Amino acid sequence: MQALYREGDQMKFFKSDEYQTKCLEQYEYYRSEVLKLLPTARVEHIGASSIPGLISKGDLDIFIGVEVSEISNSILTLEQLGFEEKLNTLRTNELCMMESLSSDVSFQIVSNGSEFESFLHFRDKLRAAPELVSEYNELKRRCTGFSQTDYRKVKSKFITRVLDAV
Repeated sequence: MQALYREGDQMKFFKSDEYQTKCLEQYEYYRSEVLKLLPTARVEHIGASSIPGLISKGDLDIFIGVEVSEISNSILTLEQLGFEEKLNTLRTNELCMMESLSSDVSFQIVSNGSEFESFLHFRDKLRAAPELVSEYNELKRRCTGFSQTDYRKVKSKFITRVLDAV
């Protein structure tokens, strides 16, 4: 299963039983490696692969929470694991997305306590609501064949609605 996408590629999704076991194994490996380098970091599995039953592109997203003063040094340190800062994506002093140079794994380096902990809130809301997982799966199925850009627009609306719900 190769899920690496380039801008302009059409979206393709995998059933949870086709990718989640592999992603969980990768998560455990990277969690261990990150904690060796950043022992005080919070490392959590996020994204579709962290939500039982959710279809996905087959990639792995990992949340790495650090103090805001540690963001820059954390980025430099994590480059040792073969990751680089992801270009053409949101970048602030509280958020940096990094991508692997050799696999379909991404790190979200997040300042503890920042608004970007929304990655965790979204994951937790879906884990607690099977009806949201079903709705999200249907949204993803409808996006099969979309460009990455068009898929992100549709996905963003869903995520915003879920996070804004009380």
